[in-house]
Amino acid sequence: MTISLDVAFIIKAIIILLIFAITLLIATYSTYAERKVAAFMQDRIGPNRAGPLGLLQPIADAVKMFFKEDFIPAQSSKWLFILGPCLSMLTALMTSAVIPFGDSIQYSSAPGKVWDVAVQAIDVNIGVLYVFGLVSLGVYGVMVGGWASNNKFSLLGAIRAASQNISYEISMGLAIIAILMMTGSLSIRHIVEQQHGGNWNIFYQPIGFIIFITCAFAECNRTPFDLPECETELIGGYHTEYSSMKLGFYLFAEYINMFVSSAMISSLYFGGYNYPGMDWVQAQLTGAMGEIAGHNVATLIGTIVFFGKSLFFVFFYMWVRWTLPRFRYDQLMNLGWKGLIPLAMINIILTGGAILFLKPLVMSFLK
Repeated sequence: MTISLDVAFIIKAIIILLIFAITLLIATYSTYAERKVAAFMQDRIGPNRAGPLGLLQPIADAVKMFFKEDFIPAQSSKWLFILGPCLSMLTALMTSAVIPFGDSIQYSSAPGKVWDVAVQAIDVNIGVLYVFGLVSLGVYGVMVGGWASNNKFSLLGAIRAASQNISYEISMGLAIIAILMMTGSLSIRHIVEQQHGGNWNIFYQPIGFIIFITCAFAECNRTPFDLPECETELIGGYHTEYSSMKLGFYLFAEYINMFVSSAMISSLYFGGYNYPGMDWVQAQLTGAMGEIAGHNVATLIGTIVFFGKSLFFVFFYMWVRWTLPRFRYDQLMNLGWKGLIPLAMINIILTGGAILFLKPLVMSFLK
């Protein structure tokens, strides 16, 4: 049933605020989780002073960032210097808008009137292009910050970051093309719905998944692709001159991008909020609790499953960081241009061949 404009606006506003708050909360406590994972890998304790088990450490770090001295270099371009971290933070937050975190929420305002609202900020039919467009704009935050600092080390870090991001965006885009060829849609929700019943894309696109997650490491500036922030060569990279919450925005944007890329991996390759036995669970809940309540509880379970998958990949990012050594820059660029791009193109050819020749044979066999 079509929902009224006022009710739709209120519900969507609530969903957007919740997604925004959850994204910020996960990014905040990703810093705590990273330090705990690093401590575990290195046989240390990690943060344990601020609050029980150190759980208040992210809040203490945020307070410290807010109260640190905030200065702008005398020879920098003031407004561009301020704009850089704002761009990085804005693009990082906006990418989560098109990710479907769950199925839908049903609401009844009167007998016979049931509203159905998707657990998603905005559902656009070009969600994949929306995400890639914002990821591309994120490069400007890095470049503007490095150039506006009027520091040669910052500029070198910004150039390396931009080169790395642009190079690996090509491979990532080519990996996604194979998914689009299979699903025939640019809508992330539609891609997730097609994976219902355990029909996950990872089983059909293992090569594309490896390419995508490798490129995601590079796009998020995570080890072994953290060359833009390689302190041993470039002091602190493109944000050398930044302090206080301007620096905090850059660091925070990295963790938001890490969560969003994990959510994209879960949506595109691992079924999103779908899980084995989902139909049976929903049928049991609907029979026991009623149509609307059962559907909403089933949606909540699917959302928890989605966050479980996404947080697993966040942990995987951290695991890799404290396991693998950093690449040299020439190795990084060779892998991007001479390794991943040809491999992604071969994967597209193989996918096209499978759709043209193998799919008709399988369909005729099943009939």
